[in-house]
Amino acid sequence: MKNTTSMNIRMDVELKKQAEEIFADLGLNMTVAMTMFLRQVVRNQGIPFDIYRIPSKDVVEMMEAEKGKGA
Repeated sequence: MKNTTSMNIRMDVELKKQAEEIFADLGLNMTVAMTMFLRQVVRNQGIPFDIYRIPSKDVVEMMEAEKGKGA
């Protein structure tokens, strides 16, 4: 058997539930899904998907207000 380790993480209860439902539909459990993710991180030498900064609602409202001032 390979050497293994445990990992404890905190996450939102509802997020975990939703993710587990999706994984179950795919025939996976949380451990297998996280292992797949981490293998992709190593293979890609980074996060295996694009990450974008999405402005908060407050920032969007301020940006829209600024646009209105210039019109």
